Formats: sequence, structure tokens, C-alpha cells
Amino acid sequence: MQVLSLNGSRIWFDDSLLKTEPERCFDPNYWQQQDAITGKASGRGTTYFISTPQLPVALRHYWRGGLLGKLVKDQYFFTGWEKTRCAEEIKLLQLLAEGGVRVPRPVAARAVRCGLIYRADILTEQVANARDLVAVLQQRKLSESEWQGIGQLIRKMHNLQVCHTDLNIHNILLDDKGQFWLIDFDKCYQSKGDKWKQGNLDRLQRSLIKEVKRFSILWDESEWNWLYNGYIENQV
Repeated sequence: MQVLSLNGSRIWFDDSLLKTEPERCFDPNYWQQQDAITGKASGRGTTYFISTPQLPVALRHYWRGGLLGKLVKDQYFFTGWEKTRCAEEIKLLQLLAEGGVRVPRPVAARAVRCGLIYRADILTEQVANARDLVAVLQQRKLSESEWQGIGQLIRKMHNLQVCHTDLNIHNILLDDKGQFWLIDFDKCYQSKGDKWKQGNLDRLQRSLIKEVKRFSILWDESEWNWLYNGYIENQV
């Protein structure tokens, strides 16, 4: 990962995946002028989906959530460049991708400092032709081998000691090749030991139970054993 230090900002980027000038790649207007924006997704903010010659990418600005987010929408206290949200996420994605976990490859990240605060953006690979598990399970059940595959993917992440603080079925994707992906690693981190790992799994299980009621997904609690079997079979 290359690092570019500018006046009041720092950019991390993979020059094998990004051929655009790093300073320009975080500006949606730039991509609009290139007629490269292929879609948008609205959530806490707008995520832009962009076609580049190297790969499809997603551009996301960091926005605060909760009550504080209503007052301070996108500002964070600056405690060092390497401790910015974007720097931590891009390094974690790089670790996971190099470790064989299917996650969007990190392309670039930027932190812009203004006194004691900073704002940030991140550019990652867009998982092509993929849907989250909520959308998939609204249409069909997953097979035993598919649930085992998800368990194996989570175990690979845990083998790298990465704690996913928001592991739920919205953050697991299935692409058109039958491969599962993990996404949304903002505020996630590496942690020592094993005690926290069950908490990740419990959060995912609660997510499944919740979405049966909210979205009528096709899932039975007995199927959790299939995922868990895949998880324990892939231990180090």
C-alpha cells in the first residue's frame, strides 16, 4: 500500500488497482465527469458504484451514526494518521484479502485533517453481481453446504484474529458464482484470544432470528448447526 502525504491530508492507495490520480478519486463529481458512475446506494450516506479500467469500485464517505451523528455528521477526533477510521479499515481489508478471506479488496483511503478533527473516505472493490443474505433468503433457502461455506468463511476471518463488530446477514453477500463475501469492516479490529469469537457468532444468529420476523426470510433455527459445523471444521 502506497502512502501519499499532502497538505492537511493523507492518502493510502494500491497502485496496482488504482491508475487514477489518488487526489481525484474521492470526488464523486470527478467520476461523474468521466461518466463512470454506474449506480448509488443510500444508507447513512451515499455509496457510489464506479466503473474503472481495473475493477468496479465503491466510494464511501464516513458518516457518524446515532445521536452524536445528528450533531457532528462526519467529523472525528484526530489522534494520528494511522488511527483514522479509514486507515484502520483499509489495513484490515488488506490483511483479510491477503489471508484468503473473501472481502472487497482495498483500493484507496483518504483522511483530511482540520485542526483537532478529520473527515475520511474509502474506495474499495465492488463485489460484482452480489446480493446480501436477506435478499437471497427472501427467495430461497440455503443448502447445508452453503451454510457450511459461510461458517468456514467466518472461521478464516477469526483465524486472523479479526473481530467483526457488526456481523449480521446484511454484511454477508452471495455472488452469481456461488461465493460468499464479508463486508463492512468499519470499526472492526484484530483482537487477541478466543473469548470474543462466540460473541460474533451470537450476533449473527440473533440477526437471522430477527430477520425471520422482519423480512420473512426462509431460515429455520435448526439450520444454524450447519453453519456452526462449517465453522468448527475450519479451526486452525
